[in-house]
Amino acid sequence: MGRVMSTATPPVARRSRRRPQVITWIILAILTVYALAPLLVFAFNSLKSAREIGSNPLGLPQAWNWDNFATAWEQARMGGALLNSGMIAIATGVGVAIIASMAAYAMTRLDLPGKGGWIVWLLVSSSLPIQLFLVPLVSWWSQLQLYNERIGLVIIYWAVYSPFATLLIRSFLVGVPREFEEAARLDGAGEFRLFFRVVLPMVWPGVLTAGLVAALQAYNEFMLAVTFIQDRAYQPVALSLYSFQQGFTTDWSLVSAAGIIMALPVVILFLLMQRKFIEGYAAGGLAN
Repeated sequence: MGRVMSTATPPVARRSRRRPQVITWIILAILTVYALAPLLVFAFNSLKSAREIGSNPLGLPQAWNWDNFATAWEQARMGGALLNSGMIAIATGVGVAIIASMAAYAMTRLDLPGKGGWIVWLLVSSSLPIQLFLVPLVSWWSQLQLYNERIGLVIIYWAVYSPFATLLIRSFLVGVPREFEEAARLDGAGEFRLFFRVVLPMVWPGVLTAGLVAALQAYNEFMLAVTFIQDRAYQPVALSLYSFQQGFTTDWSLVSAAGIIMALPVVILFLLMQRKFIEGYAAGGLAN
């Protein structure tokens, strides 16, 4: 009888295959600890007293002071600040999604002069630091009565975050076939109808991703907010936390509790929409 060939994987091959997997898991574990450890310490400090933070800054709280959150909510005026941030973030996300999607449609579907020049302009404008324009912006916004107004800050966010969002949505539109649009044009559809009825449903993941990214950036932004918003009633949550920290520099338990309150909406939104983020970047070809 002929010799039966064994199909089992040799032990040496199995060990060599497991070795990269073990190294990968070790690296992932180290990165996880590196990312989560500061957040855990921050969360533990929000449940301690000010005296306990000084004696035990890294360990678990001995007494879980949940009242810190209520005190921080009241003293830092987090309710009004979160409302302001929510309004600014939503207005920024919706505005950027509309501006960027229509600009990307014009760049990919309309016969614009110098299309390559527009792409270069978007790349350059998205890379320039906003600090270059702060002085003239403050002067113009004061003359236009937009200084110390939430809508004035939102307009600046539209201008700052729209270039990248336009490039993101454009990467979606490049891969969309034009056959659907040609059929709609034969039926007499205009450009606006083509955009809203035909093109927008096909690139909706990219538009949603661009809007969410802009909204999160506006929620966490500090420099422009502290420059253009001075009234305490209009301050977003980042400014409210900063003001609270300046007034309570020694009570880090309340500052930590206020920081947790500020971060919770973003964490919850990301957990709910993380698949949309990943799909949007991957489908747009900008994930790598």
